[in-house]
Amino acid sequence: MLNTKTISIGCDHAGVAHKTILIQHLESNGYTILNHGTDTTDSVDYPDYAHPVALDVENGKAIFGILICGSANGVCITANKHAGIRAALCWKNEIAALARQHNDANIIGIPARYMTEEEAVACVDTFLATSFEGGRHQTRVNKINC
Repeated sequence: MLNTKTISIGCDHAGVAHKTILIQHLESNGYTILNHGTDTTDSVDYPDYAHPVALDVENGKAIFGILICGSANGVCITANKHAGIRAALCWKNEIAALARQHNDANIIGIPARYMTEEEAVACVDTFLATSFEGGRHQTRVNKINC
């Protein structure tokens, strides 16, 4: 059964500070967090953290995922290799809203080197509060998987 209050999160060394703030914020708002690390600024390989988050969403352990790295490109590319995952790189509230409304994104990618922690919190809040519009967008989303 899909847990609607569980969020999976992971980051590389560039995203530790953002991840820490996001976890505190989400837990204070009643979310359960599955933290896949890393929790240090020692250099790591982002796929080691992106795959577990994508698997949590893919397997229904979490309703959404959050991935953070320097640019968020690497983590989104990695997560999007998984069936049913639609990871979207979001750097503004409007992008986060459209990722949900039009693309039914289920993982948000946060570029830590290009956003403040406060901007990241705002984007995640927007992402989580926004619903998929369906309709003509559902037809398009249905064509994504290979």
